[in-house]
Amino acid sequence: MATAATLTRADLADALHREVGLSRADASRLVEQILRHMCEALAEGENVKISGFGSFILRDKGERIGRNPKTGVEVPIAPRRVLTFRASQMLRDRIVSGG
Repeated sequence: MATAATLTRADLADALHREVGLSRADASRLVEQILRHMCEALAEGENVKISGFGSFILRDKGERIGRNPKTGVEVPIAPRRVLTFRASQMLRDRIVSGG
């Protein structure tokens, strides 16, 4: 069974270097700045929307009762904030059509 390839920060920086012509150092810095800006926005409670790609959405989940699947014992699950990603229609269409 083949494993899927993973796109990394280095891959993004290399693409900027090749396609835009930035130096490798500048391309790497740009990728880091973009990711840092996205992380800071999310940490401050802002959603992040990238047109044509998708949205990173924060949701607050309330406390609820869960169940340990092994023992069946009910356990309270604390309220928490979760991050979800919703792909844009354009991205979904590209994934389904294969490119």
